[in-house]
Amino acid sequence: MYRIFAALLAVALCAPVRAQEGSPPFTLARALEMAGAKSPATQAGQAGVASARAARAVAALRPNPELNLQTENVGGSGAYSGFGSAETTAQVTLPLELGGKRSARIAVADAQHERALVERAVIDADLGLSVTQAYVAAVAAARREDVAARQLAIAADALNAARVRVQAGRASPLEEQRAGLMHVNAQATQQQTRRLADVARANLSSLIGAPVEGLLDQLWFDALAAAGPVDRAPVATMLIARAAALDVATAQAQVRLAGAQRTPDVQLFAGPRRLSATNDTAALFGVNIPLQLFNNGSAALAQARAEQQKADATRRMTEIQLTQAIASADAEVANAETAARIAAGPALAAAEEAARIARIGYREGKFGQIDLLDAERSLADTRLAAVDALATYHDAMARRARLTIPAPRDFGN
Repeated sequence: MYRIFAALLAVALCAPVRAQEGSPPFTLARALEMAGAKSPATQAGQAGVASARAARAVAALRPNPELNLQTENVGGSGAYSGFGSAETTAQVTLPLELGGKRSARIAVADAQHERALVERAVIDADLGLSVTQAYVAAVAAARREDVAARQLAIAADALNAARVRVQAGRASPLEEQRAGLMHVNAQATQQQTRRLADVARANLSSLIGAPVEGLLDQLWFDALAAAGPVDRAPVATMLIARAAALDVATAQAQVRLAGAQRTPDVQLFAGPRRLSATNDTAALFGVNIPLQLFNNGSAALAQARAEQQKADATRRMTEIQLTQAIASADAEVANAETAARIAAGPALAAAEEAARIARIGYREGKFGQIDLLDAERSLADTRLAAVDALATYHDAMARRARLTIPAPRDFGN
C-alpha cells in the first residue's frame, strides 16, 4: 500500500533516480520505502484497519441466548420452610432482533472499515510528504554546506592574492586585513552549515527509522519539471475528498441503524419447571415485548439525520476547499519553478562570470579589492538563493502531490 503512494509522489515530483559518480546516491524513493516499512505512523494506520475489521466481525454477531436457573417457595415458614414445596425452573431466553438491526450494524461497520482504509492511505500520504520535505531539507543543507566550502576556498585564494600584492608593495596592508576577515567569516559559515547539514540528515534518518547512507541525490535536486497544464483526476476522486465522502456514507448507515433500532426486539423464553411438592414437571413458555412509552427512538433518528446533513455539508465544503487549494498549489509550483530556473540558471551564471572577471582583474591590478569582495559576496548570495529556490520548488511540488493523490480503487485489506 505504502509503495503506491511513494510511487505517486515520485511521479508527481518528476524525480527520476539518477546515479552519481561512485556509489549510488541515497534517493528519495529509497527514503520513502524505508519510512513506509518502519514508521510508527504506518503501523498506527494498519492497527486502525485491523480494529475496523474486528468491529465488522462484531457487528455481524447475533445476540447470545441466556440461561436462567431459579428456585421459588423455599426458606419460608410452614410448608415452605424447606425444599419440599420448591419450584425449580430452568429457562432459556432467545433474543430476536427485528427491524433489520443486524444488517444495519453491518452496513455501519462496512462504511467504517472502508473509512479506516482511507485513513491509512491518508497517513501514508502524510508520511510521504513529511519524508519528502525532510529529504529536500537535507539535500538543501548539504548544498549550502558545499556553497560554504566553495566560498572558503575562494576566501583562501583571495587572502593569498592579497598577501602577494602587499608583499610586492602593490597594495596596502588593509587589503590583507580585509581578505583575512573574509576568510575567517567563511570558515565560521562553513562550520555552521556543516552542523546544519548534519542535523538535517539526522532528522531524515529519524523519520525513516534507519541511517542515511551515502550521498544524497543532488542531481534530483537540480531537476525541474516542465511547466504547463497538469492532467489529473477529478477532485471528487482524490484522497481528501474520498475521505469526506466516506464520512457521509458512514452517517447514512448510522441513520439506517437508528431507524432500525426504533423497532423493539422481543425475547422468547421456554424451559422446564419442577414442582417438588408433587414431583411433577411442567413446561414454561413466554415472550417479552418492550413497551416504548418514553423512548421510541425518534430523537436518536433525528440526531443521526442531523449528523448526516453535517457530514454532507462538510464533504461539499471539503471539495470546494480542495479545489481552491489545488489552484493555489498550481500557482505556487509555477512561480517556484520560474524562480528556481532563473536563480539556478541565468542569475547564477551571471554571478559566476562577474566573480571570475573580478578575480582576474584583481590579480592583474585592474580592479580594487572592494570590487572583488562585492563580486564574491554576490556570488555566494546567488548560490544560496538558487538553493533556496530549488528547495521551495520541491517543497511546493510535494505539497501539491499530497493534495492531488487519488484514492485507490482497490485498497486491499
